[in-house]
Amino acid sequence: MTASESRTPSATEPIVESAETIPVDALTIDGSASRGRLTGAFMKRGGTFSAAAMLGFLVLIIVAVLAPQWLASGDPTASTGTALTGPSSANWFGTDDLGRDVFTRTIWGARPILIASVIGILISTVSGVAMGLIGGVAPPLVSGLIMRILDVILALPALLIALMVVAIVGTGTTSVIVAVGVAYAPAFARVVYGSVRRLRTADYISASRLFGGTGIHSVFRHLLPNLATEIAVLVSSAIGWAVLTAGTLSFLGFGVSLPSPDWGVDLASGGKYLETAWWMSTFPGLAITAVILLSNFFGDYIGSALDPHSSVKAPRTAAMLH
Repeated sequence: MTASESRTPSATEPIVESAETIPVDALTIDGSASRGRLTGAFMKRGGTFSAAAMLGFLVLIIVAVLAPQWLASGDPTASTGTALTGPSSANWFGTDDLGRDVFTRTIWGARPILIASVIGILISTVSGVAMGLIGGVAPPLVSGLIMRILDVILALPALLIALMVVAIVGTGTTSVIVAVGVAYAPAFARVVYGSVRRLRTADYISASRLFGGTGIHSVFRHLLPNLATEIAVLVSSAIGWAVLTAGTLSFLGFGVSLPSPDWGVDLASGGKYLETAWWMSTFPGLAITAVILLSNFFGDYIGSALDPHSSVKAPRTAAMLH
């Protein structure tokens, strides 16, 4: 063995490892940290193009909700051709069993499901953050009562809670909004509660109280600003799962009713034609999947961009997203 082979690095000498020698398992030790690093690595590889693609898809969704006629000018409820024809130049996504254009229905179907999901998550955010703040700063008896109730609700799947709500409230878009708002509020409350309990003993909170700051002043002046990043990430990620919940409710017949276009309704109506007309269910299903992926990726991206302690720096184009 030569001297160079037996040489070991000194305590003060930096050890440099090649990227190929780092085990894959090392990236999955800490779930939250690894997701942020992997997202940042992906964004670094894709650079500006990845951020621009994500922004472009986000704009496409907004246009589909606010002005779907810009993308599909036809009537989504009118028959435009022969029934059950496959994708073609005349009908990009084919036609359904009544001869309606599937592409037009997919574009117009984004409006009810996305509006219901976004408004529902806004309700969840306001109510959940309020409950979490109250539970975090309230006396132990009140705090314990609130959180035990939320723990019982959190033990149930969000879809089951949503089904219970629509069974009480009734069917329709308004019922879906209420169901989504109730189903996801406990998750926001639990996250905010844990963060408030952690931050309430911070030095700057103690200093604020020392200089005469009240509990309400500390909440709005110090706690909420420090929770903004966590709330923003949770909101952006929750929208995707809200879309899945709203789509499931419509699929089961509790949301939008035919002939109105909706991804969940169209997914259900095409179920019996999967063997002969796969496009009826495939394209609405792909739309739901794309929104869920965008929502989760957007949440990780916001987290890595807004976290001052993150080693990952988002591209400059991320400034257009927030």
